[in-house]
Amino acid sequence: MCFFISLMPATFLVIMGYFVLFSSSKTDSGRIRIFGQVLAIWIFVIAAAILIAGTYVTLADLCPFVPNASS
Repeated sequence: MCFFISLMPATFLVIMGYFVLFSSSKTDSGRIRIFGQVLAIWIFVIAAAILIAGTYVTLADLCPFVPNASS
């Protein structure tokens, strides 16, 4: 359940990273373009970290949204 919940912010961040990458590719300044590319990569890394954390919490059975079956 937590994995599916983590898909929402990860999807939002991937879309935001795409728009940052797209807008930085349209600039004329070299520094702004490099900054935009670095920022977009950082946003993609954060989105991947959210997915990895959601997967870990789900597989480790630590999700607070699902009642624990062992008790």
